[in-house]
Amino acid sequence: MANPAFTGSLISTALLPWSEIDTVLLDMDGTLLDLHYDNHLWGTLLPAWYAKAQNLTEAAAHDLLLSYMQRVHGTLEFYCLDHWTEFTRLDMRELHLARTDLITYRPGAREFLTALDQSPITTLLVTNAHRMSLEVKDEVSAITSLVDHAISCHDYGAPKEAQAFWQRLQAKHPFDPSRTLFIDDNHDVLASAAEYGIRYLRTIDYPDSQREAKPTGDYLVASNLATLFTPNSGA
Repeated sequence: MANPAFTGSLISTALLPWSEIDTVLLDMDGTLLDLHYDNHLWGTLLPAWYAKAQNLTEAAAHDLLLSYMQRVHGTLEFYCLDHWTEFTRLDMRELHLARTDLITYRPGAREFLTALDQSPITTLLVTNAHRMSLEVKDEVSAITSLVDHAISCHDYGAPKEAQAFWQRLQAKHPFDPSRTLFIDDNHDVLASAAEYGIRYLRTIDYPDSQREAKPTGDYLVASNLATLFTPNSGA
């Protein structure tokens, strides 16, 4: 639990009262890691591979896949690589390994994780990514070594958009929602977290470094996570 006297490297430049925060929940794709990898994989590589396998044009494959994605968006199936393997008949691990050079941290993310790791605050990586996807990204980024626990929604059988996810997370890793910060680029997920009672919420305006800024709605922004702290001058 957080120590109220803790004044280390975390500061309140984004109006965050760190002495009142015990737990930080962090999304992975688009929050800690550049979403460009996933967007390229699902928007470019998958249609190309699927077109070749099904003897379709890439445009036709893209439209077919997009239509199905829209139909299952926000469900557990949408994020499940086993489901996508069954639907496409493609090796999803091989697909994920094709461009691992695109797996990179977002600005300030690694520094933020390091600061949290050196503080008394509990940090949980909470992602909708399938375990296979998490493992591939971890092999490149070593992201799980910088958090206390790494949780995939598939561990609990519900996506972060569902209240069941938060209830099952609470049962496994108890936390006080009123003393918790959650950062995610998905506004549907943030809305679900708010419904559960998580007090401090932040979103990301540039989840994909290669695309224009996305609307941030009513949520405060944590664009460069390094702005949430400064080096510990007391150490």
